[in-house]
Amino acid sequence: MGDASARFLQAHPDYRSTAALDALRASDYGRLDACLHTYLDYTGAGLYAESQIREHADLLTRTVFGNPHSGSLASMATTDLVEGTRASVLEFFNAAADYTAVFTLNATSALKLVGEAYPFAPGGRYLLTADNHNSVNGIREFAAAKGAEVDYAPLTVPELRIDRAALSARLAEGGARTRTGNLFAFPAQSNFSGVKHPLDLVAEANAGGWDVLLDAAAFVPSNRLDLGAVQPSFVTISFYKMFGYPTGVGCLLVRKDAWQRLHRPWFAGGTVNFATVQGRRHLLAPREAGFEDGTLNYLSIPAVDIGLRHLTRVGLDVIQTRIRCLTAWLIDELLGLRHANGRPMVRVYGPTTTEMRGGTITLNLYDPDGHLLDYRRIEELASAERISLRTGCFCNPGAGETAEGLTEADMIAGVDAGIDMTLPRFLQIIQHRGGKSAGAIRVSLGLISNVADVGRFHRFAAGFLNQTELTLGKVSFDIESCRIIRDGA
Repeated sequence: MGDASARFLQAHPDYRSTAALDALRASDYGRLDACLHTYLDYTGAGLYAESQIREHADLLTRTVFGNPHSGSLASMATTDLVEGTRASVLEFFNAAADYTAVFTLNATSALKLVGEAYPFAPGGRYLLTADNHNSVNGIREFAAAKGAEVDYAPLTVPELRIDRAALSARLAEGGARTRTGNLFAFPAQSNFSGVKHPLDLVAEANAGGWDVLLDAAAFVPSNRLDLGAVQPSFVTISFYKMFGYPTGVGCLLVRKDAWQRLHRPWFAGGTVNFATVQGRRHLLAPREAGFEDGTLNYLSIPAVDIGLRHLTRVGLDVIQTRIRCLTAWLIDELLGLRHANGRPMVRVYGPTTTEMRGGTITLNLYDPDGHLLDYRRIEELASAERISLRTGCFCNPGAGETAEGLTEADMIAGVDAGIDMTLPRFLQIIQHRGGKSAGAIRVSLGLISNVADVGRFHRFAAGFLNQTELTLGKVSFDIESCRIIRDGA
């Protein structure tokens, strides 16, 4: 990095306090630098430490574990580990006194559990913010099918923050909780813009008679969520986003007084204390046991405990400081890129400071005439340079529509085009409707990001200055030597 590194450290002296992460990267994430890989998709998935894998493998190879739905020796060993991990999850979020943890496949399946079991009914409401993952948006289908009203609170432009006045007005309309439930859902941190939405919304909604569903998947990898202080009814989490491994394990945290409002529409193996074919009756198991369908991923769940301990040793405050410094520097450097004619090359969606925002930076690149450079091609070129990032709409259509100024008519035009609609086809449609665009480039920083990572992306982006066409020769990558091979060389 040379001079750029010196300038960075001068502008962000707090970064020096995170030096332990550089040693950790060398000892536990060495594969990144060994393969010259710049990983910039932490919002999509965290990276696991090699020590996590070793500890989990050691656990599996020295003990016999069986299906926990039994009283055998092997089953009891499994049950002890699963319940120990459940306790660790509750302790990590300071939730043991007020919450129960339900293990799921991921955050999406946790959200579906709430959607299908919540008592939506005519007279009730499902209120969302326009900034939500599609797995939260999808709950509106359960609500509408049961006759509840579905409504969205808008975002401000250009920062893509929740319009607090508009939201407060909608929450005030909810009234006291009745037998027809009112559910409000929002993300603690946007997976599109990186905005951290204010958690005091939980108390405001609760005071107005709303249950609150908090999507914490993008927030908890680098922020402390204290459920002793902030108490939504339901919280959803994916552990691989926090520490990379294991995949296939998520969590629904349910506040204990909210259980009575959830009514499962079916039962499955593992969720009943008693079921009869001839009597056509069943007795659902209480609390988490009635929601953990089938056999849990019992060999992977103990790896969650290992990951939580790893994250605790590293320290969320250290991670947050590093991400804040790197995010501030990268945004400033990107916004400073201008073509020879003075036009800015980069548009950042959402906040351009680090106030109430995380390390997710969504952007697009433009040519000297102000035309969008195809972000899909940018992703191809980045991959050829061993840079992993994400492009598209990131399963968050509301934030993307607001950022790009897309209208309801624009979106209906896409839906009306038929079931074969794809994002590339939609891009063609809206370009014909006034030169609009959809989709973007997302760069996201995480636990083990460093100055070299952001510097490399900045240099990559700067390479498009004054360009009007994107070209790339034949490129391949030799995995054994970790070497890029161009044009068959």
